[in-house]
Amino acid sequence: MPPTDVTTLIRTELPRLAGSLRKVGELILEDPAAVTHCSAAELGRRTGTSQATVTRFCRAIGLDSYQHLLIELAQERGRGEVSDWGTAEIGPDISPDDSLERVVQVVGSADLRAIQQTIDRIDLDSIERAGQAAARARRIDVYGVGGSGAVAQETETRLFRIGCQVRGWTEVHAALTSAALLTPADVAIGISHSGSTRETIEPFELAKQRGATTVAITADPKSPLARAADVRLISSSSETSFRTESIGARHSVLVLIDCLYVRVAQLSYQRASASLALTDHIAREHAVKTRRTR
Repeated sequence: MPPTDVTTLIRTELPRLAGSLRKVGELILEDPAAVTHCSAAELGRRTGTSQATVTRFCRAIGLDSYQHLLIELAQERGRGEVSDWGTAEIGPDISPDDSLERVVQVVGSADLRAIQQTIDRIDLDSIERAGQAAARARRIDVYGVGGSGAVAQETETRLFRIGCQVRGWTEVHAALTSAALLTPADVAIGISHSGSTRETIEPFELAKQRGATTVAITADPKSPLARAADVRLISSSSETSFRTESIGARHSVLVLIDCLYVRVAQLSYQRASASLALTDHIAREHAVKTRRTR
């Protein structure tokens, strides 16, 4: 697996696990360091399950064996000890009585970690395929609601600046109308942290039926959105107290959007350069000029 935290993988897979498998995952997340000293049989006893259940859990999250899980946990712990983020010492929890200094440390560490995990997990072939499709697209639709709607609007802003015919849709009826008008010459990008948001999936699937190239940006590679996609870009999250995973994932999603944006600009260099040159003066001309006092 790529050099990212196995605990992030477990958090991603946990919502899809039930019963005894979920119990195993929850105990591992509760104290990953302690688990590294357990045998599979002992972990089974601690979770009220069995050694066979622990083995099935490992396979359910994509690992070959329990030994593979122990290696990944040890490597993750080692990365935390040598990193500059300090997450091993700080942890993700914030209490009402914590100082502002600690809040800044925890939030900053979590966001930096999520960004690094996303970079470690990036599938370059997927970025390339999405970039190639978007660079030559007649039109690009971007679907997202709620927090992902804000990211969809940001995606529109970036790609529009470099000459793409793009629109971010955050209302399902308008998104479905646009999706129905797409063709095989177009691209549809669906953004959803869970990958299970109906208002995003419906226009996304319709766009696919119309022949458009579909690109999913989600934290769940096995979600309905990901399964409907031709190309999948997977993000990580940085959950802390007072911030759900969907909020904590925003920074890592924007990293993926930035990588896609820059690749599209590279692939359509003349158009992107001309578009930036024609619009670069607008922000400067609308800046308020302050008077200098003597």
